[in-house]
Amino acid sequence: MRDLCKDCRRPLVVCWCSALPPNRLNPGSNIILLQHPAEEKRCLRTAPMLQLGLAENKCLIFKGKRFPLPKHNNLESILKQPNTLLLYPSKSAIDIKELTCDDRFYNLILIDSTWPQAKAIYASSPLLQKIKQVKLVTSNISSYIIRTQPTEGCLSTLETAAEALSQLEKNPIYREQLIQPLHMLCKYQLENGAVTHQSKEYLIKTRTYPKLIGKRLSKLLKSTNECVLD
Repeated sequence: MRDLCKDCRRPLVVCWCSALPPNRLNPGSNIILLQHPAEEKRCLRTAPMLQLGLAENKCLIFKGKRFPLPKHNNLESILKQPNTLLLYPSKSAIDIKELTCDDRFYNLILIDSTWPQAKAIYASSPLLQKIKQVKLVTSNISSYIIRTQPTEGCLSTLETAAEALSQLEKNPIYREQLIQPLHMLCKYQLENGAVTHQSKEYLIKTRTYPKLIGKRLSKLLKSTNECVLD
């Protein structure tokens, strides 16, 4: 077995820790990740980059398919706090930029999973549905180019948290420094045989997506008069 980095737990030859912020960033707000168990099995994950890039206890991770559970110490209390926000694009979600953050800090909840898994977690977790919900409105394109995203505007968990913190804290340092390990990871993978991935949306529009698409995505694309697979 290859020697592993004690921090990121990746083989030393592909460790991205040197790209972490020179000093762990310490925002006023906290990031709370609700992580689907399948995410932990992925070898190329961004949640560890977020946890190592922020000060200790500024990024908490709870694992499960619904929340909270008895094993999730203190999570229920966090979810019920008045300054807790859920980053989720529901109909009631407001633009995170509309929040007044003068002297108030937040617990920002993110669901770390695929989009179908996130919807299932939300549907099976009634307490999440009661939390004030916010959304990101940004033109940023994901730097996670070695993984296929559902649509052109989707961001990784790391990028989402970094952008949200920059907007909440009114400080671009989070989007600038937190995603540097992701750039290093993608660069190494591309230098060793990986290829860039277009989004599913792009592949479907250009008739190059190799699989059948689901009813939800098909309906969405048809509603915008875009091309879909026959």
